Amino acid sequence: MLLFSTLHRRMQFISYVKYPAVITRQSSANLQGSLHFYQNKQLELYASRKAKPLTLRQLVFYGKSMNEDRLIKSANYVRTELPVRLSHRIRDMQALPYAVVTREGVAAMYRLYWSAFEKFRRYPQINSLEDNAAFCTFLKEMLDEHLPVIPNLYLGLSLASHHLLPEQLDSFMRRMLVSRISRRVLAEHHLALSASFRESRSSKAPPANNQAQGNVGIIYTDLSVKSSIEHCVTLIRSCPHHVLDLDSRCMEDGNDLTEGWPEVIIDGDRDTRFSYIKDHLDYIVFELLKNALRFTIKHNKELHKPPGSIKATIVASPDDVSIRITDEGGGLSANPYVQAPSDLFSFSHLRNAGRLEDVRLIALRDAISNSRGIKGTVGEQVAKLPVDVSSELRERVGSTENLPHIGIGLPMSNVFAGYFGGSLQLVPMDGWGTDVYVRLPKLGTNLEGIEV
Repeated sequence: MLLFSTLHRRMQFISYVKYPAVITRQSSANLQGSLHFYQNKQLELYASRKAKPLTLRQLVFYGKSMNEDRLIKSANYVRTELPVRLSHRIRDMQALPYAVVTREGVAAMYRLYWSAFEKFRRYPQINSLEDNAAFCTFLKEMLDEHLPVIPNLYLGLSLASHHLLPEQLDSFMRRMLVSRISRRVLAEHHLALSASFRESRSSKAPPANNQAQGNVGIIYTDLSVKSSIEHCVTLIRSCPHHVLDLDSRCMEDGNDLTEGWPEVIIDGDRDTRFSYIKDHLDYIVFELLKNALRFTIKHNKELHKPPGSIKATIVASPDDVSIRITDEGGGLSANPYVQAPSDLFSFSHLRNAGRLEDVRLIALRDAISNSRGIKGTVGEQVAKLPVDVSSELRERVGSTENLPHIGIGLPMSNVFAGYFGGSLQLVPMDGWGTDVYVRLPKLGTNLEGIEV
């Protein structure tokens, strides 16, 4: 009887999430023939295939000497690889309990993933530069269309977290986020290679001349860790108040602190350079420094102490680049929502009760409704506040200068660090501060950490 009831609920959902029209000019008759939620031969076919993960070294090596043939091969790799990766995540969503997959946000993402899967699956082979130009336009549209993925999933999983064990929820969310990052890396890297090749043809310069700027596609081959830290410190100090979430007790007119900024000291192997995706490193460093500065300022203000200091230590080993950020923010003792440092990476309200704060849920719905979405870049964090913030959110927080953080920064930093086999660890010393350790692979030989 229980099995029949479960199947009945599943079949009810089938009619709800049947995927929409996914290819332009498709007839209504074809739409009516669309196969539904579980029984789809095309999905089975793609989900049975293994993804073909790449290393940073492969991405750099292939992009260094770009020509028309290599660019077209790159386009067709992206075209055929993305539907495979999408199919695996669709299967993940299908394995969720009925009460979760029908939840606000999750159901919307399921339909969006179905649509993207069908569009990529049906996209014709690329045979020329003109075909590639059209494919690049298509990729940009798909990237924009998927901007609401993170807030939708975050909202849906937060609301449904009591239906899943914390380990199940976090494992699912990690796979979804890693897969999303991997798809954006492939798409954005191909777009960057295409733009570089197009510029080199128009200027009649060698296609590889963009290496003089220190990058191949989206990968910087001579990325300075010290410069990234300095850049992020400068950005944070120029941020609007809402980015640091500081109240008027800590601030004077403009962005000046009443007691001054904590000093950020960079020591260790300051000349360290390596090949990495700059946006990923910047996001991790920015998020960790932002938290370190925020809590150091608040903690020392409460104790009526001077601003204090933050130390960023860089260490380069033969295989890895490590960064330790040490703050004076009081540790985790002042955080009422978590019991252990790893809880800060969790999406479950059982491990991090702050996930279900009303103001945070409203902020997520606001990010979804106005189509801003979340890319996962530093630029989003330092951008000025949009004028279309919902009136409900304004009333809850009292002003646009104190908009709440949705709490995605540390979990996303953890995912970015682990994408190519790195790690992120927090070691608090309650009453004093926290040491955060970031380890990133230096040789570029680790495959993407996508899970089937």
